[in-house]
Amino acid sequence: MRLARKGVLRFGAAALCGGLLCSGPASAQTVQRAVEDAFWESVKGCTSAGEVEAYLKEFPKGRYVGKARACLARLRKLPLHPGTAFRDCPACPEMVVVPAGKFTMGSPKGEKGRQSDEGPQRRVTIRRPFAVGSYEVTRGEFARFVKATGHSTGKSCSVWSWRDKKWNLSSGLSWRNPGFEQTDRHPVACVNWHDAQAYVRWLSRRTGKRYRLLSEAEWEYAARAGTTTRYHWGDAVGRNLANCKNCGSRWDGKRTAPVGSFAPNGFGLHDMHGNMWERVADCWYGDHVGAPSDGSASITGRSCSYRVRRGGSWDTYSLYTRAARRRYDFVQNRTYDVGFRVARTLSP
Repeated sequence: MRLARKGVLRFGAAALCGGLLCSGPASAQTVQRAVEDAFWESVKGCTSAGEVEAYLKEFPKGRYVGKARACLARLRKLPLHPGTAFRDCPACPEMVVVPAGKFTMGSPKGEKGRQSDEGPQRRVTIRRPFAVGSYEVTRGEFARFVKATGHSTGKSCSVWSWRDKKWNLSSGLSWRNPGFEQTDRHPVACVNWHDAQAYVRWLSRRTGKRYRLLSEAEWEYAARAGTTTRYHWGDAVGRNLANCKNCGSRWDGKRTAPVGSFAPNGFGLHDMHGNMWERVADCWYGDHVGAPSDGSASITGRSCSYRVRRGGSWDTYSLYTRAARRRYDFVQNRTYDVGFRVARTLSP
């Protein structure tokens, strides 16, 4: 019998605790938390609006209120409002709704660290809200995809490191072992553009929603989050605001940081600067910023064997992590500091 039924929340501490020690002043709070956890466990599959409403009525300030509201909006086919965080399935990445808007893409000529392919600046309109991963896709999320599909990346990841006064190449690595310590809460490394495409296709099949990579314009719009500075927090790199070689964090130049280790930007997105380069949908159009006017589609550029990546990484200096910085990568390459973030098209 599902727990989300009237009267279930009224059972006593003895019934809940069973053989556990539930005595003392903390007992009532412990029981209440356990009751809420049990109730949420029964409704988090997001299949009954009535049960989700019952949770919200019983726990108006509960720990799962945000998720419950997003679930209710999906069940009622209501629009997800900007700033709403949600998951379409337990194995899916957490997504945040980013509002429609306009921004200036590229960097001004006077920006420190600017490269010629960051201009000329152009005005871009994002005509509809869309959803963006709160974090870069993690190793744990990618592992669930591999387990479900049998997708293979092989041991084809290459890592360059500076030792003994020369560059050394380590090969035979993979996303499971990228050459440095990770947990399932770290962003996945050693995946190429085709791996990312396979992952978003799997999410789309699993959820019936349109998951994809961001366009380059969408990525910069999401990274800036309404700002015009080099980074979403300002023009100076500061300290401990991101993970890069000179960002002042304990991971700098050593390895990835767990996702969510730094404060989010104004849209609620983490690690848009540093940690991992992020693959986007667009082909490389190298000599200038070449975004569609509405920011919603990919450019078919001069060479689709190369795709754009944005954001810099733990192994680059801060000038590479600026919002306007652009690089490219061969679609087959799997490297230790390039991952990806997903987007999801929202229904009109």
